[in-house]
Amino acid sequence: MSTQVSPSVDEVESERVDQYVVIGNPIAHSKSPAIHAAFAQQTAQMMRYERLLAPIDGFEASVQLFRQQGGKGANVTVPFKLEAYALASKLTPRASAAGAVNTLKFDADHIIGDNTDGIGLVADIVNNAGVSLTGKRILLLGAGGAARGAVLPLLEQLPVSLTIANRTLSKAQDLKKIAHDFLPQARVDCISFLDLSGHFDVIINATSASLNDDVPPLSPDVFRPTTLAYDMMYGAQPTAFLRFAKQHDAICRDGLGMLVEQAAEAFFVWRGVRPRTTTVLAALREELSASKPA
Repeated sequence: MSTQVSPSVDEVESERVDQYVVIGNPIAHSKSPAIHAAFAQQTAQMMRYERLLAPIDGFEASVQLFRQQGGKGANVTVPFKLEAYALASKLTPRASAAGAVNTLKFDADHIIGDNTDGIGLVADIVNNAGVSLTGKRILLLGAGGAARGAVLPLLEQLPVSLTIANRTLSKAQDLKKIAHDFLPQARVDCISFLDLSGHFDVIINATSASLNDDVPPLSPDVFRPTTLAYDMMYGAQPTAFLRFAKQHDAICRDGLGMLVEQAAEAFFVWRGVRPRTTTVLAALREELSASKPA
């Protein structure tokens, strides 16, 4: 007579818990597991979210293996957002406009690619900072991947104009063409940094200058005391861009809220539930403040 071994309670619970990951290289620094754990607890979702380090030449294999093992979705970070775009069998309009994917959702037949970075940026500015973008003059610094993901969500807020400034003018013009493919009526202007003039209501730094503690070549005249200066980067200390903006009396905000809001949008894409972000952002802000050097 054979003996049938019943699964343990932990094994049964594990089967019920949906699996998600954030994939990148490097990935140990990612705050996404803590953010999504807080969202899951808040919304009573049965899910687990972990980091997945993919080899530089092994992104697709890592995704396919995770999917075969029952994974439901993934966030994608540096340096794999373009590979995620190529891997997806279906793309949302905002992913198509961004030309990059930071959120993957798996169903029986498809790998669905989305981009929540731009909507996260807008949510942080409008909901957390309390700054309306409707009818405003917006200056977007940079024309790389970060800027490209922001263009469509910014234009959907109906600003009076969106000016894209970049060292290489042709790259800014490429973004304008993409924007007009989705919103032909939108006013999008392109300019080189050195030709910038006038002031703006909102200035968003989407360049990589902050990684090198540098500032794009801007005239101080672009700022007013009512200007919101927003850097997509964040850290324990203000970025060089935000320090420059503060010297010229602008209102300053870093990208920590964007990180939380893009995660909330990804969570909604996967679970159909929209988490509250206020307490999660406050906890991360407190943690970041505590890490400042004395």
